[in-house]
Amino acid sequence: MQTLKLKVKRLGINGEGIAYFKKTIVFIPGALPKEEVLVKITKNKKNFMEAQLLKILKASKDRTQPFCPIYETCGGCQLQHLKYSKQLTYKEDIIKQALKRFKPQGYENFEVRSTLGMKSPIAYRNKLQFQIRENQSQLKMGLFKPDSHQLVDIADCPIQDPLTQKIANICLKLFKKYHIRGYNEKTHHGLMKTLMVRVGQKTKEAQVVFITTEKKIPRLQYIINDLIKECPNIVSIMQNINYKKTSLIMGEETICHYGKSFIDEKLDDLTFHLSARAFFQLNPIQTEVLYDQVRKALKLQENDVVIDAYCGVGTIGLSLASTARHVYGMDTIEAAIKDARQTAKSLGINNTTYEMGAAEDLLPKWLDDDIKPNAIVVDPPRTGLDKKLIQALLKHKIPKLVYVSCNTSTLARDLVSLVHDYDVNYIQSVDMFPHTARVEAVVSLQLRK
Repeated sequence: MQTLKLKVKRLGINGEGIAYFKKTIVFIPGALPKEEVLVKITKNKKNFMEAQLLKILKASKDRTQPFCPIYETCGGCQLQHLKYSKQLTYKEDIIKQALKRFKPQGYENFEVRSTLGMKSPIAYRNKLQFQIRENQSQLKMGLFKPDSHQLVDIADCPIQDPLTQKIANICLKLFKKYHIRGYNEKTHHGLMKTLMVRVGQKTKEAQVVFITTEKKIPRLQYIINDLIKECPNIVSIMQNINYKKTSLIMGEETICHYGKSFIDEKLDDLTFHLSARAFFQLNPIQTEVLYDQVRKALKLQENDVVIDAYCGVGTIGLSLASTARHVYGMDTIEAAIKDARQTAKSLGINNTTYEMGAAEDLLPKWLDDDIKPNAIVVDPPRTGLDKKLIQALLKHKIPKLVYVSCNTSTLARDLVSLVHDYDVNYIQSVDMFPHTARVEAVVSLQLRK
C-alpha cells in the first residue's frame, strides 16, 4: 500500500484527522489538525481514502498522552489524545461543519455557543455493556475493536463508573468459577452473550442483567449468592433472553431473579425508576446540565402545555412538570412508559400523561384531538426526526420548540425543514461523552411571527 506524508487540516465527525492528497480527502484516525504525519493508505475509493497513522513528523501542541492503556485498541473513545479543552472546541466545530454541509436557511447567522464540559471528565458512564465471548475455552469480556468482531478484553475502563467495572469483573470471575459458557458468534453456541451493569451514581444502587441465548442458567442461585455477598450494592439481578442470531443486544423476554426489577437514580431533586430496558442518559452529572439548558431554552410559564417526544423514562418531562400546566410524553418502549408513570406517581406529580407509541404517530393524533401545546421537546435517536413528525410540527405550529440532538448530521438535515417556520435562537452543545467524538446539542427554536 502507498505511503504518504500529509498535513492534517481538521477533525472529522468521528474524531479522525482529515488531510488531502491531490484534492482527495484522506481520513486518518489518531491524527490532529496542524500535524505533519506519515501514513499508509489502507483503502482507496473513488471519492476518499482511509489511512493508518505510521509516524507523527510534527506533533500538535494540543496532543496529550492517553490515560487508558488500551485506548488505541479498544475503540470506545476517539479523542483521548486531544487535550480536553480542545475536545470541547472540536464539538462546537462539528456542529458548524454539519450546518455548513446541509445549509439550513440562515445557518451562517446561527449562534453556536461554546460547549459545556465536565470539571472531571472521567468515571462518568453509569452503564456498562460488555460482550462475553468464548474462544478455545477462554472466556473474555469487553468491546469489539472498531469495524471488527475481535474482542478487546477490558478489566479497567477509566470512563466507566468504578462500581460498574468492579461488578463486571466479579461476574466474569463467577462465570469462570461455575463454568458458564460464553457465546461463540461463528457457531451460535454458548449461553452468556452480553453483560449489562447499571448503577445509580447518587443512590449507589446497582442492577445486573445477564443477556443469554437460552432461558436456563446453570448454577444460577450460586452465582446470585456470591454476587450479592461480594457486592451488597446490587439490588436487582435480571435476565434477558435473546434467542436470535442478531446484532440487537436484547430480546423480548426479561426475568427478575433477585431483588426488584429496577434501580433508582436521582437527577436534581427527582428520583427515577430505571428498568433493565429503559433508556437513561449515560452521564448523570452532565444530564443535569443538559436538562437545565432545556429549561432555559423553553422558558415555561405556569399555564404552558408541553409535549415530551421520545420521552424514555420521562426524565425531561418530569423535570419540567413543576413549571408547566401539563406534560404529555410518548415512547415506543413499554417498560420505559411504565417507569415514567410509576416515577410520576411516586413523586406525587399529577400533571403528566404518558402513552406508548411512536412520536410520529402519536403527535399528529394528539394535536388533531385538540391538545394545544405551547411547547415541545424532541429528543430523537441518532436517525433524527421522522418526516411525519416534522410535517405535524409545521402544520400545527407549536410556538416553542427545543430539539435535543445526539447526531449533528441529522440535526442539520432536520433544521433545513424546520427553519421554514421556525427561527433558531441558538445552539448550545453539552459534552455528555468526554473523550469520544459524540456531540450533544440543545437547539432553541421559536415559531416565526
